[in-house]
Amino acid sequence: MEFACGFVYVPPSVTKRDAERPNVAKRSALLPRVKPLRPCRPPPPRPTKSAEAKTPRPTQPGPEVKAGMTSIFYVNPDKAAADSSKQRAPPRSALLPPHMKPAAETPPPLGTRANVKRPIPVYLTLLPGSLLDESLASPSASKEPLPGNPNVLLVSLQKLLSEEAVPTTRGEPASCSTCGSVTDSCYENVVDECYFCQRRELPGAPSMPQGPQDVLFLLRPDEEPLCAADGLLLFCIDISGSMSITSEVTEGGHVVHKSRLQVTMHGNENFPSHSLSSAELHNCDFLKETAAGFPTPPPLRQNKHHLRRQVLGLCHGGTTALGPAALLTIEIASRQPGSKVIICTDGKANTGLGDLERENNDARTLLSSTIFYQDLGDYAASRGVTVSVLSIEGTDCRLDELGRLAERTGGTVVVASPNRLHSEFEAIIENRMIATHCTVTLLLPQSLHVRGEKQAGHKGTREVGNVAPDTEITFQFGAREQDADAPPTGNRVCIQLQIRYRQREGHMMLRVITTSRDVTDDGSAVLSALSLAIVQLNSSQAGAALAVRGRFLDARKEGEVQRKLIERAMEHNDSAEDHLYQEWIKTMEPIYRHKDGITRAVTDAGAALFYTMMRSNRKTISLKEKL
Repeated sequence: MEFACGFVYVPPSVTKRDAERPNVAKRSALLPRVKPLRPCRPPPPRPTKSAEAKTPRPTQPGPEVKAGMTSIFYVNPDKAAADSSKQRAPPRSALLPPHMKPAAETPPPLGTRANVKRPIPVYLTLLPGSLLDESLASPSASKEPLPGNPNVLLVSLQKLLSEEAVPTTRGEPASCSTCGSVTDSCYENVVDECYFCQRRELPGAPSMPQGPQDVLFLLRPDEEPLCAADGLLLFCIDISGSMSITSEVTEGGHVVHKSRLQVTMHGNENFPSHSLSSAELHNCDFLKETAAGFPTPPPLRQNKHHLRRQVLGLCHGGTTALGPAALLTIEIASRQPGSKVIICTDGKANTGLGDLERENNDARTLLSSTIFYQDLGDYAASRGVTVSVLSIEGTDCRLDELGRLAERTGGTVVVASPNRLHSEFEAIIENRMIATHCTVTLLLPQSLHVRGEKQAGHKGTREVGNVAPDTEITFQFGAREQDADAPPTGNRVCIQLQIRYRQREGHMMLRVITTSRDVTDDGSAVLSALSLAIVQLNSSQAGAALAVRGRFLDARKEGEVQRKLIERAMEHNDSAEDHLYQEWIKTMEPIYRHKDGITRAVTDAGAALFYTMMRSNRKTISLKEKL
């Protein structure tokens, strides 16, 4: 994992910032009095009077000045003689080092005017003008709060899932019973006291985890690995007509009107094609039972001629029962983890489960369809199936809803012209998965929290599902605003990353990486070590996730604060990465260009672009200008 900067940045508190400013507004008299705090330590003892005993006192009254003191100037010498007894005691210099003791001076004669200008105490040293200006200016500049959030963590899964040169431990690790953090203890299966669960740094609280910082666990060593066969490849193709009609059919001596609406499953030459229609397309359990009875497709080299004939024999007709067809193909593909399902359509799902066409007439139907595709995506990810969606240019398929299948399973969402279908299919097929069932968990101390995740708190979990070779995800974290328990500057906090996944061979693995970072509120130090590429990638992914749900105002706000941070860093470092900044601006342009910030007016082209941004990585952003 990589951090955007080498520190954990905590903005300076309001009271600390105000105390360091030269012109601080006084406390209002209308506010209640501040209760004084009682000191926790007794004051130091008073100095002895040995120095006073060694200095002889004058025998006659007069404005005599003791050694090391400057005489007090009076216009009237008589008044000075009368007030000589009220002069302040000389400074006690006996405790000072020899080189700091004042030199003895000859007292001026009586009645003479003393110098009005008082000398500078010897224990003060004037700095040169340039150093004095820097010492006064640098704290205020470095302590100003930074715009945006530089606390970004990048997780490059291809690097982290490579198990070379990483020590492997067999069995489950010792973990916290509350937050699930992996500890360095190997004598207990469950740890009750944990560094990540403690509320504050109290005396006797658990210290930061020690021991190995990067460990790989083989969770079920006794489990038999799965067959190393390749995953299945299933196509879900929409061949609907412009309208749905019914035909008179005689069944059992009775004439019934049967709809042309149907879903047909084409298999191999030893198993005839099977069609479903009418009420069967609304019954989820029946569809799963039907898929369970469908035989596993044979390898392509044994069945390619039969499939070619089936594809060439397809003819359009009926309506779009896309939801039931997607459920059938995902259920069949789930028999082999690592399988792929490619959905190709040119219109909205308008029949059966997952109907997306009656949004204007029935909001309840639309909500149930949204839940249907969300649950279907979760089910496909839990079975190691990747779903990709391909639509035809110039059509309306509601990709903002249908794309949930691809988002949850690690697939792609593409809007292609008819003459590019072949290349798009080829790109989807060649994108092989390196792991399935992947879950990434970020653990922070209680004084910090993960931003933008489902689990609000010091623990954030990202359900990645299937992992492609170029998969990169980002987390954003920090201290809560106005949080009294924020980690103090100068302390060191511990951060743990857990990656749980299944290998292609079937072994369940857990990789745990534990690291620590210094806490600072120095904006200059953070800007000097800031990685612009990581911040830009996080901003693109977070903004696209908000925009695809129609939350354009939130997406613009998120992008704006991070843009100010990036510009501040470029100005601070005199960066020459202006071309990378311009490419990132082009990537974020669709979010700012969209005029509708309230309603869900996301076109298919916009939804496909936002889903692509959510799956982007540093390489895709840097190559945008070349493409």
